[in-house]
Amino acid sequence: MASDGLRKELICAICKDIYTDPLTLRCGHNFCRVCIDGVRDTEGGYGEYSCPECRVRFHKRPPLQKNITLCNIVKNFLATQTHQEEITGICCTYCVDSPVPAAKSCLMCEASLCDKHLKVHIETATDHVLTEPSTSLKNRKCSIHRKILEYYCTVDGACICVSCSLVGEHRGHRVEMLDGVSGNKKGILRHILQKLITKRMKTEERVCSLEERKRKAQEKAAGEAERVTVLCIYIRTWVDDLEKKILSDIKRQKEKTSLSLSNVIQNLEIKMDELSRKMRHIEELCNMMDPLTVLQEPDSGDLCDPEEEDDEDRWGHDGSDEDRGGDDGSVWGAELISHISHTLSAMIRDINVIFHVQDPADILLDVNTAANNLLISDDLKTATRTLITENRPETAERFQYYQVCSCTQLSSLLSCLVCL
Repeated sequence: MASDGLRKELICAICKDIYTDPLTLRCGHNFCRVCIDGVRDTEGGYGEYSCPECRVRFHKRPPLQKNITLCNIVKNFLATQTHQEEITGICCTYCVDSPVPAAKSCLMCEASLCDKHLKVHIETATDHVLTEPSTSLKNRKCSIHRKILEYYCTVDGACICVSCSLVGEHRGHRVEMLDGVSGNKKGILRHILQKLITKRMKTEERVCSLEERKRKAQEKAAGEAERVTVLCIYIRTWVDDLEKKILSDIKRQKEKTSLSLSNVIQNLEIKMDELSRKMRHIEELCNMMDPLTVLQEPDSGDLCDPEEEDDEDRWGHDGSDEDRGGDDGSVWGAELISHISHTLSAMIRDINVIFHVQDPADILLDVNTAANNLLISDDLKTATRTLITENRPETAERFQYYQVCSCTQLSSLLSCLVCL
């Protein structure tokens, strides 16, 4: 109680903790050096200073002086508190001024004794029973006869004193010494402890096994994720390249077709101009009234182009050049689409395909029959198509393509050959 009152007097009003290097103001109040310096630095901007506790104002920065006496009090108090905190366990019952660790406890006196008081106690009470320091001394004595518990009643399963076995409610019961009963119970507990130790070791082994499986599963998942990422990057790159190539082919074919049709259109326009000129000349002849002039003109058959029919047969009635095949883009477009379709199909075939054997659960795959472009799992239940060729020894039963046989007999409802 005294230490609690002293602690309150050693508390700084700013940080609410025990003084650290205390300084004193002119008003007489004490503060930690760090605390009062922080307060003065904050108030300095306003030109006035005040005591954080009594609010006395100072027109100038107040001088600070170290309180040597208070520093010594704080030092001694902290040392005393540290010594008391170091003392743990049970203390002597008779040392009331300061706590002293107890060396023994007396069951008869129900008290704990330090070395000093123990020496006197041994000399004055030679028949008292001493034990290791304990706080539960009352529990070691009979609540009825106030005597030490020395026996164990096997009928009622209770610890009793000598009076309980002679005149008490346990009279006539079979009793044993506490040490013997305690030894038997310890043997049973050791047996149980050994079983628990064995069970715990097995549990630890299982935990380690599961942790290893978890680690392998995480590594496998990370590998699969990386493989899928690489594959998707490859597919995206391939699709981008394919898109660029297709667009380039379309542009090239467009330019080629446009140039070809421009030449055809230019030739046809020349022919149209020639035909228009001939038509105007013929109309003039038809409108002439002088028969001699009409008859003196060249034969009218020369006005007709002998190749006109051939041109119509070659270009068609609408000039679309339908018989020239891929020159105008009518046929190359279909060929390009067919090429893209075949390319995509081949790419899809190259992507890994996983076949999971689920029903029945006892189906196992035969590695000796698996093609070198198939990856068989460790449990022989999963076949994966892969782009990497497996270096397996050649056997007569090995397939050359994505196929594998089962090494167990299957029912008639299942196929014996797995094709991917």
